[in-house]
Amino acid sequence: MRPPLRPVLARGLPFACYIVFLVVASSLPTLQTESELASGLPIDLRWLYAMQITLVLGILVIFRRDYLELEVPKSVRFADWCLSLLLGAGVFVMWINLDSGWMTLGEARSGFVPTNDAGKIDWPLVLVRIFGAAAVVPVMEELFWRSFVQRWIDQKDFLALAPAAGSLRALLLTSLVFGFEHGLWLAGIFAGLAYGWLYRRSSSLWPPIVAHSLTNLLLGVWVVRTGQWHFW
Repeated sequence: MRPPLRPVLARGLPFACYIVFLVVASSLPTLQTESELASGLPIDLRWLYAMQITLVLGILVIFRRDYLELEVPKSVRFADWCLSLLLGAGVFVMWINLDSGWMTLGEARSGFVPTNDAGKIDWPLVLVRIFGAAAVVPVMEELFWRSFVQRWIDQKDFLALAPAAGSLRALLLTSLVFGFEHGLWLAGIFAGLAYGWLYRRSSSLWPPIVAHSLTNLLLGVWVVRTGQWHFW
């Protein structure tokens, strides 16, 4: 049985648009400071991220009535909320430590550097980056990877499959692909396993969203404090 098109589109289109922006951004020159705008491009390409997040958020709003799994959860146990915080913090710790060369895909990049010519942080860029990473990306990715892909592997009519009924095979496959979506592929696989297991355990998409959001929030704060921009 094929899944209905609209539920697939509602979960796949925000993710697809996000990936298209990543591909486009990777093909453009890296403009990190104001003086580099002299290259002839009319805008600071770092603001493409704001456009990317705005587009994704707009699509999520358009399809908001299709995300029944985002209704306020009433049956999630307190223990699962605690686990979401622990796993979110744990994934953050793994993310900043599993960064050796063989654990990284592609060439090393300077990352998203929100500083001006004087080396001072451009806070509007930082706030947009952290908002997108902590508030928009977790919802978009969990809708796609956990709500859709992890269930679709087991059952094409994925909406009819309860999260807790998902197979270990689906969890492993989803986590593997999720990991290789990210530059830090090994950390990404661990993150996928953590979020996917939490989704199965809690039977709700909100605990993995909370965990994912906390991971990205902690990472954003840590990157700004340490200047380790390559993690962005």
